[in-house]
Amino acid sequence: MNRPLTLIALLIAMTACRPSGSVQEEPKAFSPTEQQAAAEVSPVQNQNLQRTIAAEGFSSKGSIQAMTEVPVYSRINEQIVGFDIVLGQRVRKGEVVARLSRTALEDQIVRGKAELEQAEYQYQAILMGQGYKRGEIDQAPEEIKRQARIRSGCNTAEAALKQLEHELTYCTITAPMTGAVSRIDATLYSAATPGVALFYIVDTEHLKVCFDVLENELHKFQPGTKIQVISVAWPDEMHPAVISAISPVVEKNGMVHLEATLSPHPHMMPGMTAIVTLQ
Repeated sequence: MNRPLTLIALLIAMTACRPSGSVQEEPKAFSPTEQQAAAEVSPVQNQNLQRTIAAEGFSSKGSIQAMTEVPVYSRINEQIVGFDIVLGQRVRKGEVVARLSRTALEDQIVRGKAELEQAEYQYQAILMGQGYKRGEIDQAPEEIKRQARIRSGCNTAEAALKQLEHELTYCTITAPMTGAVSRIDATLYSAATPGVALFYIVDTEHLKVCFDVLENELHKFQPGTKIQVISVAWPDEMHPAVISAISPVVEKNGMVHLEATLSPHPHMMPGMTAIVTLQ
């Protein structure tokens, strides 16, 4: 068989198989930040995000954060005897979230009351030694009684007892704010130590989105500028936000940090990766 004729026949067959009039469009080029954000999601989500980015004309990768997250501490060293907190649990301000053992403090209070009684007896003995009868002690001059209370140790015993009774209230730990339990570091029957957090509460009703923009894009933003936020987890949902803070410093890489107040939504969670676009 003639080899040139064979090659010509193959070329004719390949040309016939190609659809007539088809022109392949060049794909839209995305910035490195946009490509990185799109690469972190599934192919379907990737397409949704790229369509949104192309339509909006601006995008930046950011993260959703809570405006407030507070640790819950114990003020005294005692064993945890009540601790039913679970991760994600909603708590309200003032709600009892943990209980500490009261045994040691209650024993100290019993001894404190006995010491106060002993001091009060000594106080009366001092005044009676100065010539005042038992029924006439209250008629003694205030300065005489004040000195007698100091010498008897009555003031010291009274203050110590009040301190113990006040510390007893620390055995009941309440939530300092309304929110959700975001992290737990303590366990039931472990020792509570002042300065070491038992768990953390995050305010999920007040969120913000933090992101960076190039210096040459900063003119597009000012406090009050409205933006749209798309979470990687829910790429079909757009959530409104308003610029609330702009860093006064341009970083070495030419980026400026911005923050925006985000409207609360059940699908918005602290720590989420988000794509920010101009509204």
